[in-house]
Amino acid sequence: MIARVAALPREIRQYLLVTGNYWAFTLTDGALRMLVVLYFHQLGYSALEVALLFLFYEFFGVVTNLVGGWLGARLGLNRTMNLGLGLQVLALSMLLVPVAWLSVPWVMAAQALSGIAKDLNKMSAKSAIKTLVPAGDAGHQSLYRWVALLTGSKNALKGVGFFLGGLLLTLIGFQGAILAMAVMLAGVLALSLARLDGDLGRAKAKPKFREMLSKSRAINILSAARMCLFGARDVWFVVALPVFLATQFGWDSWRVGGFLALWVIGYGAVQAVAPRITGGTAGRGAAIAWASALTALPALIALGLEGQLLAAQPQLVLLGGLMLFGVVFAVNSSLHSFLIVRMARSDGVSLDVGFYYMANAMGRLIGTLLSGWLYLAGGLVATLWVSSALLATTVLISLALPKEA
Repeated sequence: MIARVAALPREIRQYLLVTGNYWAFTLTDGALRMLVVLYFHQLGYSALEVALLFLFYEFFGVVTNLVGGWLGARLGLNRTMNLGLGLQVLALSMLLVPVAWLSVPWVMAAQALSGIAKDLNKMSAKSAIKTLVPAGDAGHQSLYRWVALLTGSKNALKGVGFFLGGLLLTLIGFQGAILAMAVMLAGVLALSLARLDGDLGRAKAKPKFREMLSKSRAINILSAARMCLFGARDVWFVVALPVFLATQFGWDSWRVGGFLALWVIGYGAVQAVAPRITGGTAGRGAAIAWASALTALPALIALGLEGQLLAAQPQLVLLGGLMLFGVVFAVNSSLHSFLIVRMARSDGVSLDVGFYYMANAMGRLIGTLLSGWLYLAGGLVATLWVSSALLATTVLISLALPKEA
């Protein structure tokens, strides 16, 4: 097996290593999110308090993508990727303190480090693809397939991480789970330090700090659409949904973690085959059409939960609607991920990708905060209506994309 890998072209070997790093990181990231949500809910934290635990995680994601794209272009994507792995090990280690020390500020600080780590790792992986795909194929089917495969496989692993988090919490407890993940990720970091190319993604001309903000109108528009798209997902998925499943349906940690894991695994699988679903069409028209289709789904779920005929079967309405939402959202996400890599400049690609994922992180931050607050104010249905409104905004923004996009 090792000999076969060694015989592969350099670009393929580096792609496999980048993807492996991304997979390992995503596994711990998904498990950590589920562990924190379920464990602190068990300790009696309200939905809003749980949401606040992720405040710095999402906030520093905004900052990290912006600065990280600049660092990746100046120092190389290998360094930003390895820095992300190291910071995640440190963040996990912070949660190994005695339970009495796990105050809200301490956990928020650990989540801040984890947020920085996650976005350094993601920005590095997504940017690296453009440098590894042969230049003649960039912007065409080859790039679309590579981006879809990386994005889809990552999200499938995040789903496995959700499942793993619920399972480990049940079997070995919170701190046992954290220790196991920290040890595993430290091994991945050691391999990455030894094998990842030193000049991966480094720009030929060193970009200045002021160049972090995108000067491209098309990328600014796509970034704004991405912000609303991911805010629309996280406003009901991050906090409101798992708390609703636990309190209204009476599900235990195992069932909540297992279901959300299966959902994200399916979501990732759809992302990976998005080029087949869209028939290879991945431009402005496809982005608008799929965002329009998604807009109606949260509103329909909300109407189903409120309606007289369907409210008697809320599990069927919610879980069935969530499955359909996952399929359509996955295609939207893959289309956006491809468009940013295609539209980004070739030299210093991480600058444009970092700016774009800064907007992604801003959407997640807005969605996470709204998720806890809206759930307390109006329940899950309120978060679904806001989700639909954000998706409608995504469509309107996407209309401004250039026709050649």
